[in-house]
Amino acid sequence: VQLQASGGGLVQAGGSLRLSCTASGRTSSIYVMGWFRQAPGKEREFVAAMYWSGRSTLYADSVKGRFTISRDNAQNTVYVQMNSPKPEDTAVYYCAARDRADGLWYSPDKYVYWGQGTLVTVSS
Repeated sequence: VQLQASGGGLVQAGGSLRLSCTASGRTSSIYVMGWFRQAPGKEREFVAAMYWSGRSTLYADSVKGRFTISRDNAQNTVYVQMNSPKPEDTAVYYCAARDRADGLWYSPDKYVYWGQGTLVTVSS
């Protein structure tokens, strides 16, 4: 499975931005898709995740109510809509995929496939 993330850029606080992650290869092995982010000098942290073929979602408390994860299976693409971003949302955002549905969705160690990252900068 290969993951290609895109959509990052500069956005003003309070604006909106949508990130995309397109999967290719053996997509039938994907059970969960997630988004993580890593700010300079900080550890990679969980943002959101969802079943590849279902509706269950999970969000970090820091983005709940502002970010929305969704998917388009026909396009093998997962999105994260970032509304009302804050300067503290500035980070490199990574999409990732799991080949299992159990366990801890918020743990990066549980994800086996990773995209290359896309930089989001939120200006105040």
